[in-house]
Amino acid sequence: MATTTTEPEKYDLKNTITNATTPSPPSEPLHAQSSHLDYANTNIPLTHTITADSRLPAFGGAFQPGLYRPPKKVANPAPLGLCAFGLTVFLLGCLEMKVRDITQPSILVGSAFAYGGLVQLLAGMWEMAIGNSFGATVLSSYGGFWISAGIIFTPGGFNIIESLQEAAGGSNSMFYDSLGLMLLAWFIFTVLMTLITLKSTLAFFSLFLCADISLLLLGVGYIHRDAQGMPTPGLVKSGGFFAILCAFLCWYNAFAGLADPSNSFFVPPVVHFPWSEMGRKERKGRGGGAGEV
Repeated sequence: MATTTTEPEKYDLKNTITNATTPSPPSEPLHAQSSHLDYANTNIPLTHTITADSRLPAFGGAFQPGLYRPPKKVANPAPLGLCAFGLTVFLLGCLEMKVRDITQPSILVGSAFAYGGLVQLLAGMWEMAIGNSFGATVLSSYGGFWISAGIIFTPGGFNIIESLQEAAGGSNSMFYDSLGLMLLAWFIFTVLMTLITLKSTLAFFSLFLCADISLLLLGVGYIHRDAQGMPTPGLVKSGGFFAILCAFLCWYNAFAGLADPSNSFFVPPVVHFPWSEMGRKERKGRGGGAGEV
């Protein structure tokens, strides 16, 4: 008796979704959409790839501000770096807002060295290994930022605060000015990185925007002091608020990079800007008729 064999269905590699997942098979055509709202990891985890020639749209969960090629057989280091930054900046925001009347930053030192510093620096190096220059630059740089903060605020360790107080005749003015200048320098760096996210997604851009605002408010707050010579309370607390908001956006983007239907009942939406590559493609698809897929 003759038997017939059927070849497995082949995927159309032109039909990619909005992040590093596999394309939809022909039996499930893409439906026309009326917005730039997509979902993260809607098929399988980010570590799976399509082909070496396919490029995926910007995705905060992969720390990619533009079109990129997914790495082969390498896990996504972006959620690790995002979580490390998010948790440490959350602690910073709480301290600046004087939550529970905590006035000493000592609790920040451990997180700044270990999680926000070392772990985020490692995530940045792994981003470099997979070819993501943007992720490597930002995550490694902010890993260094948190290690620097840990060095500054280590109690009795590096004598930085004490030496500045001694130089100012026992006043904190020189330390506050120095810290404010450091924060403003990081504000300039973060603004430059923010400009690169303008063609990515709303959540990814908002993360950097909140970091910009927080650094600006904190920097100005430490340099511009009140009558008692203390950092301006309103500016510093506002900076702390935006730091906390930045932390939640970090966790949102990290969750988007990890969640998929195989491990989560909820897959977070990813909103692409209308002028982004995915936004232009979506408008072109609508212009070509609702019947096109």
